[in-house]
Amino acid sequence: QVQLVESGGGLVQAGGSLRLSCVASGSIFSINHMGWYRQAPGKQRELVATITSGGSTNYAGSVKGRFTISGDNAKKTVYLQMNSLKPEDTAVYYCNAVLTAKAMGVSLWWGQGTQVTVSS
Repeated sequence: QVQLVESGGGLVQAGGSLRLSCVASGSIFSINHMGWYRQAPGKQRELVATITSGGSTNYAGSVKGRFTISGDNAKKTVYLQMNSLKPEDTAVYYCNAVLTAKAMGVSLWWGQGTQVTVSS
């Protein structure tokens, strides 16, 4: 079984910063890529940023220049450094991973989500 556990969410004022972490655990052979998505109330889940095992990154236009995704392959961990936060960044942030796990093959996994609230 595979688990993704996020941490680091919370309440912050506009202009502030937060750092999210997501750790993958279980019988994992390899991780293809990991990413962060978010879902605000009444809205669909949307891409925030992704990173491949080779370090290639991709960002949503709304966060480019403010958010930075990074990863530690050895620790099976992905981070999201969020700076210059805006009230519209308020959402539940979800980590996901495409990975190869024992008896599962290549599969997509999601974390349980962590709340980020930005006050104006």
